[in-house]
Amino acid sequence: ESEAIPGAPAVESDAIPGAPAQRAAEGGRFRGRARGPRGGPPGDGGPPRFGGPGRARRPRGRRLFALAAVSVVLLGVAWFLASLFQPFKGDGEGEVRLTIPQGASLGEIADLLESKGVVSSSSFFQLRARLAGRSGNLKPGNYTLARDMTFMGALDRLEQGLPPDVVQIGVPEGLSRAEVAPRVSRLKGNYVKATRRNPNLDPRDYKAKGAKSLEGFLFPATYELKKGQRVRRLVDQQLVAFKRNFETVDLRYARSRNLTPYDVLIIASLIEREVQVPKERPIVASVIYNRLKAGLRLDIDATVRFVVKKWSGALRVSELQNPSPYNTRVHTGLPPGPIGSPGLASIKAAARPAKTNYLFYVAAVCGNGSHKFASTDAQFQRYVDAYNRARDERGGKSPTEC
Repeated sequence: ESEAIPGAPAVESDAIPGAPAQRAAEGGRFRGRARGPRGGPPGDGGPPRFGGPGRARRPRGRRLFALAAVSVVLLGVAWFLASLFQPFKGDGEGEVRLTIPQGASLGEIADLLESKGVVSSSSFFQLRARLAGRSGNLKPGNYTLARDMTFMGALDRLEQGLPPDVVQIGVPEGLSRAEVAPRVSRLKGNYVKATRRNPNLDPRDYKAKGAKSLEGFLFPATYELKKGQRVRRLVDQQLVAFKRNFETVDLRYARSRNLTPYDVLIIASLIEREVQVPKERPIVASVIYNRLKAGLRLDIDATVRFVVKKWSGALRVSELQNPSPYNTRVHTGLPPGPIGSPGLASIKAAARPAKTNYLFYVAAVCGNGSHKFASTDAQFQRYVDAYNRARDERGGKSPTEC
């Protein structure tokens, strides 16, 4: 039998699992006490989780979190300043043509620039303009700018306005050549003569058989020319603008109704004269399509006014009976050509009308330019009677504006 060491427990009760009993008995490395799994007393479980040596980890985690938060804030500030002041941005590229309307606010101008791709952000453009004290001197007019310009570059250009040797010529939608002529008197030459033909556009390319002028092809917009230019330069620009815009029109539906591009242009010119409320363009177009299909006269007064060159005031019975082939109150079908130059919205409506059963329309009483539409003659006559009563009550004055 082995002799027990005085004051030490028996080997069997003190031995650490997995340790040789002899070493425990000899009292070597394990003498007197066993160690826990992390070097502490038995059952200790390692360094305390709170207090003592375990505290060293917590301040380090806080510092890392604080550094990360500061980095995020600094990155946000850097992005904001870079977006606002654009220190590394170039001068832009390409060409963007746009018109700043008379009386447009800074917000409206900024939104227009962003929608056209001239600046990257309407909000940042407005803020930059205000910080620079340059928000109140932006001039209206037609501009050729670049895509993705700097805010300051765009501001510089809009503050300059038009060069002193440049004039603006505004051509409203729907006007005939004869109506446009007085508006271009600052240019040299005869506009009506200059718009009979032009090498930049052949009406036959649009299935215009026998067209005697460029009526309808002279795209309405605002143009810039140098002072003293001849009207031929304006006509050149109008024809280029027409071709560029007409290429965007989907003609598939019109072709399915056996209508040519020139027919679409004629219908668009009628719509432009008849419609004051934009949303009614496709509806008026549908009336024209439906009446053509039914073999009914169009009975559009604007064609009479084109013939007699009378764009305001009441039409006399003799004028309504004018035998001109343009008079749709006398002849069925479309007139032989456009009665003016329509804008793109009317051309698109003429190419793709709304789907309706309407055959008639009449100016609405107190409609402020809108119309009443009818599918039957009886319904149409009720609208006409209401209109006539309202006009009589006003002593013969038009009852459309209230």
